[in-house]
Amino acid sequence: MNTMHVSRVGPEVGAPVLLLHGGGVAGWMWNSLRRSLESKYSVLVPDLPGHGQSADEPYRSHAETVEALSLVLSQGNSAPAAVIGFSLGAQLTIELASKYPELVTRAMVVSAQAKVMPFTELTLCALGAAAPLARNRSFARIQARELFVPPELMDDYLNTSAGITKATLLAVVGDNMRFVLPESWSDFHGQTLVMVGLQERHLMRESAASIHSALPGSVLEIVDGCGHGIPLQHPGRFNARVAAWLSQH
Repeated sequence: MNTMHVSRVGPEVGAPVLLLHGGGVAGWMWNSLRRSLESKYSVLVPDLPGHGQSADEPYRSHAETVEALSLVLSQGNSAPAAVIGFSLGAQLTIELASKYPELVTRAMVVSAQAKVMPFTELTLCALGAAAPLARNRSFARIQARELFVPPELMDDYLNTSAGITKATLLAVVGDNMRFVLPESWSDFHGQTLVMVGLQERHLMRESAASIHSALPGSVLEIVDGCGHGIPLQHPGRFNARVAAWLSQH
């Protein structure tokens, strides 16, 4: 795998904060949170394979991406990281904390699907046929509204969407739909917050409950007034919650 593009801001010392974006977007989705953290924390913001500035290397699997993320954390930083992931990034957060608990001190899991969806193969066939729509700006704008992408980030979203290949799209969605909690998730001892929007689909709320119940000691928060896009829908509120969570000991 080619080197994953990773933006690094803030002090070089101290435990880093790793921000993992969702599918179909890129590291720019964290701009507001990054700005709120960078004076105090070393913030790492990768563009996952197939997305943004890592678009030249297609997304192959969650497993391969977790291996790449483990290298990001193990190179140049001795302290374990706080990992915050949204949607696709939340699934990766779970897998990273489960497989490499020595690299993760705490995990925030935002809007992660953890229930296998039925008719996965049929859905992927339909998605493959519709893949060219991702390059259609009108269609992309409709998708952007589903994620609550604000106007100031719309160009970033449209450019990212246009750069996602069919191979990346199918790999991301396929692994997303098949995702199940690793058995070792229940053994993760880091401070963990699971978040889901009250207006998200029933499947997502069920998933959040399962993630929480599988990990004794985790905290579940159902966020009123939010759909699938908590960090982008209410950034000020989300940023304040992250700051409070990071300051807890």
